Parts: sequence; structure tokens; C-alpha cells
Amino acid sequence: MLVGHSYGGTVNTEAGNHPKVERLAYITAFAPDKGESVNTFIANPPPGAPVPPILPPRDGYLFLDKSKFAASFAADVDPKTAEFMAVSQVPWGVEALGGQITEPAWRTKPSWYLLVTDDRMIPIAAQRFMCERAGSKAMEVPGNHAIYVSNPRAVATIIQAAASAELAVR
Repeated sequence: MLVGHSYGGTVNTEAGNHPKVERLAYITAFAPDKGESVNTFIANPPPGAPVPPILPPRDGYLFLDKSKFAASFAADVDPKTAEFMAVSQVPWGVEALGGQITEPAWRTKPSWYLLVTDDRMIPIAAQRFMCERAGSKAMEVPGNHAIYVSNPRAVATIIQAAASAELAVR
């Protein structure tokens, strides 16, 4: 099973085609379709969606604005923890945003999706769209993008549900 949060869902969607992968779990994550990338969703956000505080690229990498990090990424996390997350964030490559899916694994493999209602990085409308399109079994909880910190029990619950589900014979 592959589990992906945020951009990690894009990795799930492509890497999940490996024959040893049987199921996918998305934790408030991107689940692109064939030919789509993270840029596809960022370029056309739903009306009224919050705009993530992504700073201009530096040396081919992106960071979130540290002064806006807590409000956009970790609003329901303890302030000291959110501050630590902001200063220790790992950069992500600009090129990763444009990587297009060749064949989405969720078309042939069962998937689960943790919808997070107050996410200010991937709006709930976008999460619902991707979840429904992928035919994922869904669980919905209140919380922000860093749900794995603020509500690890919800994350563990959806992973356990995916891990323990019986798979249909193919």
C-alpha cells in the first residue's frame, strides 16, 4: 500500500502502478488523472479557494512563506510546533509541479481518501472532486493540511481501513 499526503498523492498515483502495490491512500492529497499535474490544480483553483503562500522559486526549489505557514498549512497545530514546521520545511522542486501522470493507478487499484474540511492548501472542493473521480472510499474530518500532526488518529484510521480491506479477485 502507498500512502501519500499533499504532493505525495501525485507520487501515489504514478508509482501505484507497480505490480506490488495493491492499494492507495490519499491524505488530503492530489490525485491527478492522466496528463494532469499539480500545476493543473494550482493554475485553476475553485472560486474563493485560498491561495497557498508559495514563494517565488529559489535555485529551482519552492518554499512556503514562513510568516504565513501556520495559517495556511498548520492552523490547527500547536503554535510552537507550527513554527518549527515552518522553519524546518523541506523544499520541493519546481519541476515536480509539472510532472504529468501517465496512467493513474487509482483507475485499477482501490483507494481511500482522507478529506480534510478546513485545508487551506488543497481546498475541500478540490479534494472532493479528486476523491469522487478516483472512486475512493472517503472519510471526512475537520482540520488543516497538517492533519497528520493535529489528528494522527484520523490518518491512522484511514490507513488501517485501507490495509484491512479485502480486495476483490482480479
